[in-house]
Amino acid sequence: MPTLKQRLKDGEFVRICGIGRMPHHNLIHIIGLNGGFHGLWFDLEHVGFTSQELEIATMAAREHGLDTFCRVAPTDYATVTRCLEAGSSGVMAAQIFTVEQAEEFVRWSKFSPRGWRGLNTGGWDAKFSMVPAGEFTKRANEETFVAIQIETLSAVEHCAEIAAIDGVDALFVGPSDLSQSLGVTGQFFHEKCLEAIDRVSVACRNAGKPWAAVTFNPQHAEMLIGKGCRMVSPTNDVRLAVAGVNATKKDFADLFSKTM
Repeated sequence: MPTLKQRLKDGEFVRICGIGRMPHHNLIHIIGLNGGFHGLWFDLEHVGFTSQELEIATMAAREHGLDTFCRVAPTDYATVTRCLEAGSSGVMAAQIFTVEQAEEFVRWSKFSPRGWRGLNTGGWDAKFSMVPAGEFTKRANEETFVAIQIETLSAVEHCAEIAAIDGVDALFVGPSDLSQSLGVTGQFFHEKCLEAIDRVSVACRNAGKPWAAVTFNPQHAEMLIGKGCRMVSPTNDVRLAVAGVNATKKDFADLFSKTM
């Protein structure tokens, strides 16, 4: 199964779906069976997942060839390694403000000599101790996907330096918080938002790295892709559920217009 990191390295365009409020394995099976997505990202910033929930979710995703990574707050190194040991192939830091903070997150994600991730071979990533420690740590350092979200004013200011960090595989634009930071909440086509996205695009191009983003509609997605975005997240579990309800009401418009 090609990982998201490998797909990006190979120059592929990647589609991902967010999972936060409804991390049930059956929903992941439905997404996988319908096809079209290359991977999932689990939102542990806004929602708390247990280790068991994440293990089951990543297992369901793998059944359909879907790679996964987890968005986490950059406040606890242990959360990073728990995500990786549960079977997710990468991690993404939310709410980054400084280059030093991004560097620290990379070190949490990597074993020595690049970082100081705690070594435990009892998880999925080391095949439950069946992979020798030396081989495991070397491979993990090479294959673990690390993304940094650009959604604060400070992160935008320092995006070139963040993109240049060894071990940062991609920058990930968070349009909602970015627009909020810029004082134009929800105005995703505001010139301030577009200028910030341009800075991220240039930073990644100069660093030779891809960038990703959440998108809300086809026009926004087209704009992102036109500016060089290589990984797009067009929906999540909640939006899929709302879209399903709205589609049902539209398909059965006469039925829903009836009164007793």
